[in-house]
Parts: sequence; C-alpha cells; structure tokens
Amino acid sequence: MKSIIAAGFLLGCAQGAIAGPYANIEANTGYYGDEYTGSVIENHVGYEGDGWYIQGGPAILSTSGVEAELEWSGKVGAAVPVSDNLDLYGEVSFMTGDEESSYGAKAGVKWTF
Repeated sequence: MKSIIAAGFLLGCAQGAIAGPYANIEANTGYYGDEYTGSVIENHVGYEGDGWYIQGGPAILSTSGVEAELEWSGKVGAAVPVSDNLDLYGEVSFMTGDEESSYGAKAGVKWTF
C-alpha cells in the first residue's frame, strides 16, 4: 500500500509547472556592516496563476538568535512578458509588528537566454 501511495506522489510531482496551490518557506538574514540585525523565516501557503501569485502565513522573527516573535506576512506578485526573452516583474509585501506593520515593494527585469 505504501508503494502505491509513493508512486502516486512521485507521478504527481513529475508534472510540469501548472497553476495552483503551493508552500514556500523563505529565510532572510540581515546585517548592518559587521553587526547582525536579525532574521525572518516566512512560512507561506500560496496560490499561483498565469503570471501572478499570492501567498501568506506566519513569520518567525529573531533579533538575538535566542528570542523569537511570531508575526504574519504576505506577498502578491506578478510578471508580464515584454518579449520572448524579457519579463518585467513586481511584488508588494507586508509584515505585522507589535507597534506597526511594515510594507515593501520590489520590481525587476528577468532576461532568459
């Protein structure tokens, strides 16, 4: 029975990229000069469509390496093809905080060759 379940899982993983739900765990660490400023581990569940995505979930913040806080974070992003080899992309994000929330934005160009 276990081999049937494992085979079904592997066949499901063999598909090409399709739109749908996904999980994303991302770790970011910050330094200012030589000084450690903290880290964030985002544990997101998301949904991806044709050229866009939305994701969110709990974020674990650590500034001392020992103490940690639990906040909420999320992201929404999209990509637009300019040509066969060039895409423009952007993302907006948020994270809650004890006193105030933080927001971010990024944009870029992706060239494939």
